[in-house]
Order: sequence, then structure tokens, then C-alpha cells
Amino acid sequence: MQINLTGHHVEITDSLRDYVNNKFTKLERHFDHINNVHVVLNVEKLNQLAEATVHLNGSEVFASSQNGDMYASIDSLIDKLDRQILKYKGKINHH
Repeated sequence: MQINLTGHHVEITDSLRDYVNNKFTKLERHFDHINNVHVVLNVEKLNQLAEATVHLNGSEVFASSQNGDMYASIDSLIDKLDRQILKYKGKINHH
């Protein structure tokens, strides 16, 4: 799984990069067919915004999360992506 991390109005530090990588390994444990992930971290005044597009085999999942703390927004983003990926996995297994 390849993770592309981009920052708008925020510097991507090593700790942020490690935090994102560790969180996305949780998604990879639930579903093995993740090809590519594009994560955008953005700061707009007081809001910290995290967006991610996950490219799966034959599909694509997008989620966005906004919070006052960047780490909290990343946690919320991972929870949303986890739910969507498990739903997609259930659809594939059902067919």
C-alpha cells in the first residue's frame, strides 16, 4: 500500500507522517486489496481538515473529517474509512 501525503497550509512533520502511516495499517489489516491512498491535510483558520481517497481493486472510497486538532481529525477520518471499507468488503463477499 502506497500512501501519498499532502499538506495545504501545514507542514508535514515526521510525527504526522508516522501517525498517518500507523493509522492506515489498521485499514490494511481489515482489507488487503488497498492499492493507493491519497491523504490531504489542510488548515483553514481554526479548523483542521483531513481528507483521504482510498483506491481499491475496482472501486474508490473517499472520506473527510474536520476537527480542532489534526490528530483527532485523522482519527475520525480513519474511523469513517474503516466503516466504508468494511461495507465494501461485505458487498464483495456477498456477491
